[in-house]
Amino acid sequence: MSAAEPGSFRDRDSRVVVADDAIYRALSPEGAEDWAALAASPLVDQLMANGQLIGTREADGSVLGELGGSVTGEPGGSVTGASGSLLPTGVAKVLEHDRIPFVSYPYEWTFSMLRDAACLQLDLGIAAVDHGLALKDATPYNVQFTGSSPVFIDIGSFEKIREGEPWVGYRQFCMLYLYPLLFQAHKDLPFHPWLRGSIDGIAPIDAIKVFSLSDRLRRGVFLHTSLHARLDRRANKSGPGSEEGNRTKREVKPSQIQAQLQSMKRLVEKLRWKAGETSWSGYRQSNTYSDDDDRRKQAFVAEVAASQNPGITWDMGCNDGAYSRIAAENSDLVVAFDFDHATVEALYRSLKQEGNTRILPLVSNLADPSPALGWRGLERKTLSDRGAPDLMLALALIHHVSISANIPIADFLQWARDLETTLLIEFPKRTDPMVRALLANKHEGANPDYDEGNFERELEARFTVERREELPSGDRVLFLARPR
Repeated sequence: MSAAEPGSFRDRDSRVVVADDAIYRALSPEGAEDWAALAASPLVDQLMANGQLIGTREADGSVLGELGGSVTGEPGGSVTGASGSLLPTGVAKVLEHDRIPFVSYPYEWTFSMLRDAACLQLDLGIAAVDHGLALKDATPYNVQFTGSSPVFIDIGSFEKIREGEPWVGYRQFCMLYLYPLLFQAHKDLPFHPWLRGSIDGIAPIDAIKVFSLSDRLRRGVFLHTSLHARLDRRANKSGPGSEEGNRTKREVKPSQIQAQLQSMKRLVEKLRWKAGETSWSGYRQSNTYSDDDDRRKQAFVAEVAASQNPGITWDMGCNDGAYSRIAAENSDLVVAFDFDHATVEALYRSLKQEGNTRILPLVSNLADPSPALGWRGLERKTLSDRGAPDLMLALALIHHVSISANIPIADFLQWARDLETTLLIEFPKRTDPMVRALLANKHEGANPDYDEGNFERELEARFTVERREELPSGDRVLFLARPR
């Protein structure tokens, strides 16, 4: 299955193509020149060796025919996209990239993940200047995570430095990196709805409205938000055809760009978010599960993961990641989802400290997952459209989905079935203390579908149950099921 990646169309000199399990990048003649400059420097090998830059190599000629293109002139010469080709016309070079196991987006990251991605962006920008190069944009969508490690994926972002031009990515960096981080650090205001609400990020004139007068005196806020917003208002009043809007910009030296990047990095590195206690902090330690139940659940997960050896496992409602860690022992990658930012932030910090690259923690509400965004709803994909897991853990989850979020059990199971994944799911009965607590807030007779018998009927209508095990407490049941 091959297709042009719809999220890459904005860069006319660099287009990503997905062909089966391979990732290719088609470069225009201008893009090929920039790649040649990068490839000729020691920077590219250095960055790839330390994991900061996605593994990249020039594709051999055979791939061109597979993608519908043809080589003109000498081997390695220009490529022409034929009718029906995945390659646009005028392609001069095709690169092949290592594949990222699971694509995530900034509005699914924790505070520290976004800050680490920002620092990576700035580090690459600083290093590029030393080699006569620059990054032509500054978007977190150019960064992905392999477990707890950020990696820059957009080779096409590197270009030969344009003498006299300022840091062209400054505004974008502020809107997509700096303002979200400032919101979280200084106002304890989650940035996820803001980034999910606009693919372009937060405009300066909107960002400044969030900060009080005293906030505006904070380091970084005045210079990058207050002054930035003031300049935007002035430009909006002047209009694009005005003298103000057409004022000649002063020339900027590469050393000045580097100094600006270094200053921004010092600012970003010092930003901290002190996550407060939530009802989900320490949930596993404070819940009503017995030690026997917990031990049996851990053993069940370990046994299933060992027998399945899944490539990718999803742990839905991962909390502190205890079961993610167990599954990771026999999974290539575990994507650990939870809607509680503080809990996922703590998990990321611990994984980063350990150097764990087999668990990717993400902030995501299963009852309100990431939607499709961007032009025609194709630039950023829904959770389901980014690929299905080989194994999905749904432990201590279904009662929150069904009772708290009022999602019918049949709907949840159908969603899981549509993923074509093996499902390990836990069902807490109505006698379970947590279920009783949730139902206590409902009127009598609420959530009639939340019933053990109904759950098993709906499960068996969509899956073949291979294993059923009641936990020692008698209040919870584990199921291992495969889609019919």
